[in-house]
Amino acid sequence: MEEKDLNLDYSSSSEDDFVIGKGFEIEEDFPPVKKGKRNNKKRSHSGIKTFIWVVSIIVISVALAFGVIFVTADYLGIGFGRGEDCVIEIDKGTPVVTIARKLNESGAVKMPFLFRVYSKLKHYDGKYKYGVYEFNNELGYSGIAEMLMSEGAKADSVKVTIPEMASVDDIAKILSESGVCDKKDFLNEVRHGDFSFDFVKEIPEESVYYRLEGYLFPETYDFYCYDSKECAHLAVLKMLSTLDERIKPYRSEIKASGYSFHEIMTMASLVELEAGGSPSEMSNVAAVFFNRLKSKDFATLGSSPTRKYPYGNDRYNTYVCKGLPVGPLCSPSINSIKAAIYPTKDFDYYYFVTDASMNFYYKKTLKEHNEIIAKLKAEKNWIYEE
Repeated sequence: MEEKDLNLDYSSSSEDDFVIGKGFEIEEDFPPVKKGKRNNKKRSHSGIKTFIWVVSIIVISVALAFGVIFVTADYLGIGFGRGEDCVIEIDKGTPVVTIARKLNESGAVKMPFLFRVYSKLKHYDGKYKYGVYEFNNELGYSGIAEMLMSEGAKADSVKVTIPEMASVDDIAKILSESGVCDKKDFLNEVRHGDFSFDFVKEIPEESVYYRLEGYLFPETYDFYCYDSKECAHLAVLKMLSTLDERIKPYRSEIKASGYSFHEIMTMASLVELEAGGSPSEMSNVAAVFFNRLKSKDFATLGSSPTRKYPYGNDRYNTYVCKGLPVGPLCSPSINSIKAAIYPTKDFDYYYFVTDASMNFYYKKTLKEHNEIIAKLKAEKNWIYEE
């Protein structure tokens, strides 16, 4: 094998060529490397994320700080619209959840759930007494709890029955005769008393004679009777609260009915007046009235008992006013209210009449209706006086 000459001739190379090697020499005049758009976007996105993160931390911190301030203020009973004297009534056996709600309605507690937790942690649950409490709503949790455990039951009470079909005038007389309050104080509460129920706020006060006619739920109550004005307010509040509780299961059905709560209560009062003694007929009676409301052939409902309502210049007389009267005419029972919510389906009658024994006769035409009336009169079984 022939040897190769490995001697390299460096004579022709300059000294500079061997510093690093010409092929690897770093030239300083290379153009600068351009940064791509992708890197710019990354920096932009990173900046936005940082900004959002900082803003989020600030918002959360402010919210937490405000929450701590609000909770502390509620616990201590300071600020946020407090500073007024208030009265609440606690019935015997009332649970803490209801007591907390009443305190919330009075303005003494802004966070009823927190008061319930406080009562639970302090083992006060079950120790609160019933009675009427008068206090300034700046009392704070500890002051309220002490009051509820040390006071209570300081007022005399009397058992009173508000009958179904009772009007405001009837109830005023009952409460006055029972020693609960004067008629004047009661009627003032009916017309002007401050009650926070949503259905009270929706009553068309400018149209009705008595604002709360029909809304004072018929029931047997223990009413306090130590001061006329205050007990009048508490009596009305208790009747409204009872109505609120009794209609809770039917709220969604009322909303879906296409009628307002006031209209349902007005219809219920008509049903009560017509079929108060016959609960099994109430849904049929309601169906007849709704049929007449929806029919173009009937301008009025023609409910005979409405002619006896003494107020309103015929705004309550369903032989004169078109459609429903402006408001309820009496306090309907829960059965009448349910009948107004659930009238009998596919009950295509437009007339009914009752005999002296409260038997009901339903007819589709005026001719048939007049014939049954003539028959009942001939049999001396007609309920109405001529």
